[in-house]
Amino acid sequence: MNATTEIDPKLVKRLREKTNAGFMDCKRALVESAGDLEKAETILRTKGIATAAKKATRATKEGIVASYIHLQGKVGVLVEVNCETDFVARNENFREFVKDITLHIAAAHPLYVSRADVPGNLIEAEREIYKAQVQGKPAHVADKIVEGKLEKFYGTVCLLEQGFIKNPDVTINDLLNAKIAELGENIVIRRFVRYLVGEPLPSES
Repeated sequence: MNATTEIDPKLVKRLREKTNAGFMDCKRALVESAGDLEKAETILRTKGIATAAKKATRATKEGIVASYIHLQGKVGVLVEVNCETDFVARNENFREFVKDITLHIAAAHPLYVSRADVPGNLIEAEREIYKAQVQGKPAHVADKIVEGKLEKFYGTVCLLEQGFIKNPDVTINDLLNAKIAELGENIVIRRFVRYLVGEPLPSES
């Protein structure tokens, strides 16, 4: 296919739903992949990751703090998302992204932004539990199982590694990279807090 090839709008719509990328980006990816939806998805994610990597060193001193209250006041979320300029911070597209992040945190209950934030003692405690579960298996098999369980653990507790509640095939990190590529600025989910009425405080648990 070349740039003038007609792409079925329904295919573009499906790709947008899967990746949250912009209309023209989806169309270009479908042209490049000769209409192959899976290849187009890979193209978009690769470009998004590459764009995010290039912008990752840029300072993010602007942004917003957003809140969300759910379930008749039973769950509340505060999140800080940073960007490079006040122009993007005021952009409706950016604010919709931040709103989606607050909704996701309320529903999915992550504990940390990324695996780099998970305390080392917690990781080691999880590792010991998994090692105990695979006792008796050959060492090379046990090690693979333990590492696989740790990856699932990260996918459960780390915001960036969770599947987006509106589209579980897309992780929050995928969503973030796509938004960086779309808005042309580095974006960082800096921190969040989630409150649930009646949950134990750290001093009570």
